[in-house]
Amino acid sequence: MGSLRRAEEAGAGSLRRTLTFRDLLVYGLLFIAPMAPVGIFGTLQAKSHGAVALVYVVATVAMAFTAYSYAQMVRVAPRAGSVYTYARVGLGRGAGFVAGWMAMLDYLLIPAVAYLFSGIALHTLVPSVHPWVWTALAVLVTTLLNLWGVRTAARVGFAVLAMEIVVLAVFVVAAVCVLAAHGAQRGWAVPFTGEGAFSPGAVLSAVSVAVLSYLGFDAIASFAEESAGGAGRVARAVLTCLVVAGVLFAVQTYLAALLTPVPTAELAARPGEQGDAFYVTADAAVGAWLQKLVAASKAIGAAFAALAGQAAAGRLLFAMARDRRLLGAMSQVDEGSGVPRRALLGAAAVTLVAAVWAARREDGLDQLSSVVNVGALTAFALLHASVIGWFGIRAGAGAPDPLRHVVVPLLGLAVVVAVIVAASPTAQMVGGIWLVVGLVVLAVQYVRRAGAGGGAAGAAD
Repeated sequence: MGSLRRAEEAGAGSLRRTLTFRDLLVYGLLFIAPMAPVGIFGTLQAKSHGAVALVYVVATVAMAFTAYSYAQMVRVAPRAGSVYTYARVGLGRGAGFVAGWMAMLDYLLIPAVAYLFSGIALHTLVPSVHPWVWTALAVLVTTLLNLWGVRTAARVGFAVLAMEIVVLAVFVVAAVCVLAAHGAQRGWAVPFTGEGAFSPGAVLSAVSVAVLSYLGFDAIASFAEESAGGAGRVARAVLTCLVVAGVLFAVQTYLAALLTPVPTAELAARPGEQGDAFYVTADAAVGAWLQKLVAASKAIGAAFAALAGQAAAGRLLFAMARDRRLLGAMSQVDEGSGVPRRALLGAAAVTLVAAVWAARREDGLDQLSSVVNVGALTAFALLHASVIGWFGIRAGAGAPDPLRHVVVPLLGLAVVVAVIVAASPTAQMVGGIWLVVGLVVLAVQYVRRAGAGGGAAGAAD
């Protein structure tokens, strides 16, 4: 219990418990985005040979292991910092730093990608304004909302999330009406079986990409110190968010797959057209009005997905700074708003630079999107190891349950490792470099603590 007690007592700041279950769910779904598959629908169609709905079913099951491990550890350490805190408690301070460092790559770059999506979408509606201007404006607006306070941001986020769900409902109703009137472009089971011979390898390859749609549900755990209902409410919100997202993803991709006029083989042969496949389907099957509606919703929703991501990144920086793993100034909580203002501004600054840099490059989206997953997946791996470490090795809660505390996290770890292996070489290289830099920082901190006489204690914890 020593690690947990010290983790709970460490630091200079504390956050206000104001978030309801709905607020937590809003933050998670905002970060994920209900229509997250829109941008990668064509890619998944091509990779899976048309079995895109099955891809999301499998991906939801795969991510359920990670969600379950989050639900286990948030009850052990209901603190800001999410996987950083859990790895610190379950595996020790060094592993905690590595988990936080790798998660930082995800929490800082995923919002940048979302801001860039927003800037590109708004540029298509107002071509006279360069995408980087729209991107920077989106960062400014959402940062101000986050600085205003977590409850205010949650209320605005709820309105945006409701808008996204309404647009998704419009798409679903329109798609069902078209299918009822004119039938499907392919067999009703094809979105689950694929076109031609079923290929498990193709489906698993697509799952490695589809998992990116779910990155963000874990951000709910970052608000553990701000939940009015305690750790149990956070755990339920994490699991509920994953299930809701999985259902939404499977339904919309199933309908789109039935309506798409482009054969899978043709889509695979034209990778340049994969990004617009969902919009082309909406236009061809229903009309240009639905295409524009989906595009506008994606533009607004992406900005507010970044809002939730920025808020989570701020909490991660705050938690690491509070434990003196980052600049101590970021551990301060603003008395008026109750948010870690300096940590939020630090996260916003890094995200702004990355998003604007990418917006000014033709290949900026490819450069950013290719590297956002490895940091989160590495942190997920340490999360699963933390469950085994805390319950199975440190026996923090008595005798472990073999299924919940060993088998499930081991399965989750296997899934995460498989996805990392299937990631692009660029993503693996960037993740590896970021990991090496983090290990160097950790070594420097260890040497400094050893020189001050605290190295042995720090290493042992």
